[in-house]
Amino acid sequence: MLAHWIWLATRSGIGVRSALALLRAFPDIESLYGARAEDYVQAEGVDSKCLDALCDKSLSEANRILGSCLEKGIHVLTYQDAAYPTRLKHIPDPPLTLYYQGNLPDFDAEPAVAVVGTRRASAYGCMTARRMGYQIARCGGLVVSGAAGGVDTLAMKGALLAERPVVGVLGNGLDVIYPRSNRDLYRDVACRGCLISEFPPGTPPLGRNFPRRNRIISGLCCGVVVVEAPEKSGALITAQLALDQGRDVFAVPGNVDAACSAGSNGLLREGAIVAQSGWDVMEEYQSLFPEKVGPWSGKTLLSSYPRELAELREPPYHFAQETPINSEKNVDNEDGKPYSELQELMSTLSDDERAVTSCLTDALRHVDDVIAGSGLPAARVLASLTLLEVKGLVVRHPGKFYSLARRGAGEW
Repeated sequence: MLAHWIWLATRSGIGVRSALALLRAFPDIESLYGARAEDYVQAEGVDSKCLDALCDKSLSEANRILGSCLEKGIHVLTYQDAAYPTRLKHIPDPPLTLYYQGNLPDFDAEPAVAVVGTRRASAYGCMTARRMGYQIARCGGLVVSGAAGGVDTLAMKGALLAERPVVGVLGNGLDVIYPRSNRDLYRDVACRGCLISEFPPGTPPLGRNFPRRNRIISGLCCGVVVVEAPEKSGALITAQLALDQGRDVFAVPGNVDAACSAGSNGLLREGAIVAQSGWDVMEEYQSLFPEKVGPWSGKTLLSSYPRELAELREPPYHFAQETPINSEKNVDNEDGKPYSELQELMSTLSDDERAVTSCLTDALRHVDDVIAGSGLPAARVLASLTLLEVKGLVVRHPGKFYSLARRGAGEW
C-alpha cells in the first residue's frame, strides 16, 4: 500500500538505513506498519526515538501526500517496485520512495550520464555545458542533471535540442519550480523525459535537500561529468558521491586562472577522466551499450552545431541567483559561509560520523588511516566523510587526505 511506504519514508527520526533494516525484518510493508512496539525492538538500529516514530500509526499526512500526487499527476515509486532502478538500490542510502512526472526510463538499460556544475557559470561554462549535453545525447546517452541554474539548466537544454529524453532530479517537490526561471524547462523535461524527486509535493528548496539530492543524481548514472566548478562547489560533492558509489568521474578542462574552474581542474589532477567532448564520455560505455551508444560526427566542443548552440558563443549569460529559503546554505556555498555554529552541528552527528571525526584533527590524515582508526567498514567511513564534508566539519584534500575544518573558515 503506497500510504504505508510514504508513512515510513516521512517518519522523523528514522534514517534510510534504519528503514531498510526494518524492511528486512518484516515480510512486507503492511506487516511493518501493523507491528507492535515489542516487534520493532527486535530489528537492528531501533532506538527510543525511532520506536516513538514507528508507534505513531497516523496515515493522515501520507494520504494528504497521495491526494496531492493524484491531483497533480505525480507518480510514486517505492523501493520494492520492479521499476525501481537497481543502480540506485545498490547505493548505501537509497531513497525509500521516489516521486516522478513524465516517462520513467529503464535506468539499468540506459547509459545515463550526469552533467553537473556551478550555478554561476562563466560564458565558457555555459557554452560548454549546453554543447556537452547535446553531444552526450546525440551519442546515445541519457542526460541526468539537477535542474539548478547555470550548468545544470544548459546541459539539460542541450540534450533537449538533440531531441532525446532528459531526466531532472530535484531538491524540492515536483510542484515547486526552482529556480522560478526554469518553469518552461520543467514542462519540457516532463514531456520528453522525466522529473524525479525524493521529496513529496509541496517541499520547498531547502539548502539541506540538495546534498541529499546529489546522491540520487550520481546513483542513477554510470558516470558524472563536472563541466565547471569552483573549489567549494556542490558539484564536487556529487563527484565524491559518484566515486563512493563506484561511478566514473569526468571533468572538462577549464582556464587555469579562472576561479570558477578551480574545482573541476582539481578533479583532473586527482585522476578524473578528461572530457573535451560528449564522445570522450560516451566512448567509455560503448562496449556496455553497443546498441545505444555510437560516435557522432561532431566530436569536438567547437564543431558545428544547431543555431541555438552556436548562439551561445556570445556572453553574458545571467541566471537569477535564487537562494534556498529559510537561510539554509546554498549547495554551491561560493560565498564561503559556514552552515551554523560548530556545537549545533556536532549535536546532529550520527554514531558513524562521531567515530570518524574522533579520528581526525587539523592535520592531514589519509582515508585508509581513518578507516583503520574508526573500526568501521570502508563504505560507511566514505559515506560519513562525504556527509561531514557536506556539513562543513571535514575538509577533503588531494590524495584522499582529510582534516577537520577550522571553525569560521568557511570550509565546505
